[in-house]
Amino acid sequence: MNDLEFDAALVTAVLTKAGERGWREVSIVTAARDAGLDLARARIRFPTRLMVLTRFGAIADQAALSAAAGTGPVKDRLFDMVMQRFDVLQAHRAGVLAVLDAAAMDPALGLMLGTLSSRSMGWMLDAAGVSAAGLRGQLRVNGLLAVWLWGIRAWREDESTDLSGTMTAVDTALDRAGQAARWIGDDRPAPIDEELPIDPAI
Repeated sequence: MNDLEFDAALVTAVLTKAGERGWREVSIVTAARDAGLDLARARIRFPTRLMVLTRFGAIADQAALSAAAGTGPVKDRLFDMVMQRFDVLQAHRAGVLAVLDAAAMDPALGLMLGTLSSRSMGWMLDAAGVSAAGLRGQLRVNGLLAVWLWGIRAWREDESTDLSGTMTAVDTALDRAGQAARWIGDDRPAPIDEELPIDPAI
């Protein structure tokens, strides 16, 4: 088992335990042991549970970036990448929901998740051919982050097998974010729709 495979297995094990017991009750040792993973290797690669969340975010980003199209409307490119991230979250739904519930009561965890999410949005913007650099880039990141968080709110309530409710919310949010074609396609700052919630999320 190479490092990528080991990391994916450990992340899955931890999120599975989180879904069963809640995030606060998760132990990397217990999760690794129950999954038959080497404890010494787990200790080296994941000194803390927060490292598990960081790695999970990277896995979600890898899935999103692999879906990055080189052509087509920017809005469509972003939509596809955002939904790829949701597909990864959906595969670990119970565990992710446990993390989000814990973040609502833990400001430090919420801040960390918000930082990771902002970083992910920057990667997706750049992959879609939209600069995330500088002040205007940061405004675009904030705009896409608002889209992501609006989608998260829908995803938490979405019980459909095809995530149709989440897709509708993301599509609507992309339009609401200052008319997506305007803020993601030119040099004007990205306005943030006041209706979009700014809460920490993966």
